[in-house]
Amino acid sequence: MKLKTTLILLCTGLLSLSTSAHSEDWTPLFNGQNLDGWVQRGGKAPYTVENGEIVGTAVTGQPNSFLCTARDYDNFVLELEFKVDPRLNSGIQFRSHVAESTIELKNADGTPTLDDKGKPRSIAPGRVYGYQCEIDMVPERARYWTGGVYDEGRRLWLFPGSHGGDKETFTRDGGTVAKQGEWNRVRIEAVGTHIRTWINDRPRADFHDNLDASGFIGLQVHNVPDKPEFKDLKVRFRNIRIKPAAPSAPSSAANSAAAPNTLTDAEKKAGWRLLWHGRTTAGWRGARLSDFPSKGWEIKNGLLSVDETGGAESTAGGDIITVEKFGAFELSLDFKITPGANSGIKYYVDPELNKGTGSAIGLEFQILDDDRHPDAKLGRDGNRTVGSLYDLIPAGGKKVNPVGQWNTARIVSRGRHVEHWLNGVKVLEFERGSPAFRDFVKASKYTKWPAFGELPEGHILLQDHGNRVSFRNIKLRPLTAE
Repeated sequence: MKLKTTLILLCTGLLSLSTSAHSEDWTPLFNGQNLDGWVQRGGKAPYTVENGEIVGTAVTGQPNSFLCTARDYDNFVLELEFKVDPRLNSGIQFRSHVAESTIELKNADGTPTLDDKGKPRSIAPGRVYGYQCEIDMVPERARYWTGGVYDEGRRLWLFPGSHGGDKETFTRDGGTVAKQGEWNRVRIEAVGTHIRTWINDRPRADFHDNLDASGFIGLQVHNVPDKPEFKDLKVRFRNIRIKPAAPSAPSSAANSAAAPNTLTDAEKKAGWRLLWHGRTTAGWRGARLSDFPSKGWEIKNGLLSVDETGGAESTAGGDIITVEKFGAFELSLDFKITPGANSGIKYYVDPELNKGTGSAIGLEFQILDDDRHPDAKLGRDGNRTVGSLYDLIPAGGKKVNPVGQWNTARIVSRGRHVEHWLNGVKVLEFERGSPAFRDFVKASKYTKWPAFGELPEGHILLQDHGNRVSFRNIKLRPLTAE
């Protein structure tokens, strides 16, 4: 009897490809002579060594085959070269695994993941699954997604797909990035939750995902149809090397080793800066004022707190905003609420847009006591609960600490692509200005604001909603827009 487990989804010589890296930093994964240190999993397509190259040969009637490292890797930079027959699909697995028993796939809410026929999906014993840097140069597909990231055996396409990347643009650019019939260079960086790929020194995928922190590396020979023209198609790999890479900075302020309202050395090197230093109002002003509000907000014991004034929106001290504007960025902060509290973190805020009563206008990471505040039951599908993009997109799969304890909000915006994280878990993502985003806006309270949420830059706002809420560890680092 096979056990079942459940997987909850929420991803010869050395060629110098990086002038900034010293050769002694790198470790070869292939010795150019034999397959020592590698293990074959999945199908039985043969792997051989020819002229200092690993050669995988397609076999009809076999499932996907993988030549995998015998050990796992967590945070790393991987570089190699490949050359593939244009009729053959392939890929490079990383942070991957093999199922020892049947794994039933489930969505973030605990419900079964269904296939296109409505049947529950699972991973069979012996099946390789995990992140894959795609090698896809088959002309008949009319797409060139080499360098994209696919979740083999599990969630399928991540980038382009569920984790960002416009598919039409990715296809168009991919037609010039990878070269058919030639050697192509690949670079894969997996550092913390950040995953990036390059093909021939051209950026391809760039996204965050927290499902797998480590796993083996594998070289794929894809299954092929049982037709003569697909017999003995080959994919070749060479110059495979790896080096460790430490995460550049903690992704959650609550897990930072630094004292509250300070930065670690790693954070400083990664470009993080404090938006609030824990003592003064420097860097902040009222959303409708030139200075910081004279009432309604308190700075005490390293906490920035909005006072309890009965729950009305922006009627006491009012919202506060950063003096600066920001475009692409990563923002992290801790918040602590009181029973029944309501507040929010807004971004891409234009304080001049709303001339009437209420809060300034911008995208909002909702802060709420979901159990006690009535707003949690309003809106649609829970899109006014904590972590949600307020009144637009609900947060899913979230882990919320109880009222009175600290929670960590993280907002990652690379221009168009935006993610909300709560306590280290990504709870939603979206593309600003996309048709789907604009549909959400049309169905929301923001439909009256032209081009809502699509400013190239704006202020960051902490909301006064008349309830006691405290903030600390407010930090930000600039990013490069997609």
